[in-house]
Amino acid sequence: QVQLVESGGGLVQAGGSLRLSCAASRGTFSSYPMGWFRQAPGKEREFVARISWSGGSTYYADSVKGRFTISRDNAKNTVYLQMNSLKLKDTAVYYCAAGIAGSWGSWGQGTQVTVSS
Repeated sequence: QVQLVESGGGLVQAGGSLRLSCAASRGTFSSYPMGWFRQAPGKEREFVARISWSGGSTYYADSVKGRFTISRDNAKNTVYLQMNSLKLKDTAVYYCAAGIAGSWGSWGQGTQVTVSS
C-alpha cells in the first residue's frame, strides 16, 4: 500500500501563497491518480483537486479554481498543490490521497494551512 506524507503547510496572510507537497513511498505512485482534500474545523472533509496518473488531466473544486494548481512529478513520487491568493476560508488541514481501485484508498496524515487576515 502506498504511504503518503504531506508537507508545506503553515501560517500565511490572506492573499499569500503556499505550496504543499505529498511524497509517496511504496506502491507504484505513477499508476495512481492523486487528489487533495481539506477539512476545516467543524466541517466535513471536502475535495479540492485531483490529477490523473500521467498529469495530463486535472480537476478542481469550484472554490479553488483559478487559484490552486495541482501537479505531479512521477520521477520524484510527489504531488504538489500550489495555492495562490489564499483566503481565510482556505484554512484547513490538507490531505493528499491516492486513487486505488476506484476509490481514495490511501491517505496522508495531513498538513495544517492557516490563513490570517
